[in-house]
Amino acid sequence: MEKYLNLGGNSGIAAYEIGVDSITVQFNDGSIYLYNYQSAGKENIEHMKKLAVAGQGLNSFIMRKVRKSYATKLR
Repeated sequence: MEKYLNLGGNSGIAAYEIGVDSITVQFNDGSIYLYNYQSAGKENIEHMKKLAVAGQGLNSFIMRKVRKSYATKLR
């Protein structure tokens, strides 16, 4: 996983991993969730990928748009 830059300084996200049709997100509490096209929609996943790479806004987007739309909880 790649460390999330957290440019805003107050994110709940520690790391992420981008897949072809998915993104895996590790939160600061150690929990890891997989979001994919089927669970959260292609548009949302592609936006999450951009936010992850930018290092800002991913946590708030997840909380506002796709909070429970994960495919599986990995940890």
